[in-house]
Amino acid sequence: MKTLLATLLFMFMQIAVAQTDGLRQDPAVVRQIAEQFLHAQTRGLPGHVSISVNKLDPRLDLASCAAPQAFMPSGSRVWGKTTVGIRCTVPTPWTVYIQAKVSVVADYIVTAAPLAQGQIVSATDLATMQGDLTTLPTGIITDAAQAIGRTVTLSLQAGSALRQDSLRSQPAVQQGQTVRLVSVGPGFQVSSEGQALTSASEGQLVQARTQAGQMIRGIAKAGGVIEVSY
Repeated sequence: MKTLLATLLFMFMQIAVAQTDGLRQDPAVVRQIAEQFLHAQTRGLPGHVSISVNKLDPRLDLASCAAPQAFMPSGSRVWGKTTVGIRCTVPTPWTVYIQAKVSVVADYIVTAAPLAQGQIVSATDLATMQGDLTTLPTGIITDAAQAIGRTVTLSLQAGSALRQDSLRSQPAVQQGQTVRLVSVGPGFQVSSEGQALTSASEGQLVQARTQAGQMIRGIAKAGGVIEVSY
């Protein structure tokens, strides 16, 4: 009789443990959700993306969740060393944070020779290197077309990685330049000459003076054109 009771008690305990385990969230699933989330967030990045997500502490006791949701915590970014949040709202709310590392190996643009401040960049001034973009400063240029024709804002040594903030676009309109003023309105377009009072890149607002001395504002266009809308 005692043996039978002991056997039944043991079986009951095994069932209870199994039921308890069934109500716990599998840490491997949480980790997989974080990895899938990062893959989706980095889909548009250039080059080869590799993602490594840390394992959750196996001692972490999370209630089972039917639909855990991944999110980026405030201040986090989707590459380099980062953090992904996973939250559950029902039946038992909980939130965990998982450390991860996202590497992006791709081509980026460097200077093939020293460039002086104020120099206009040509194709022969550029070369391509490959590396992990997450270890480089932000704003790295990955397409030579983004640099050709722009002006260097500071002197650069050969082999320097080009950043967006190290270049500026050539002004479409220069201060003092004789420009063509194109006035556009419903059903009409009138063209006349004027003088630019400020410099501006294409698409920027610029001031000009008409031949009659009137001050106007318009949008700078390529080729010394200012478009004035009415």
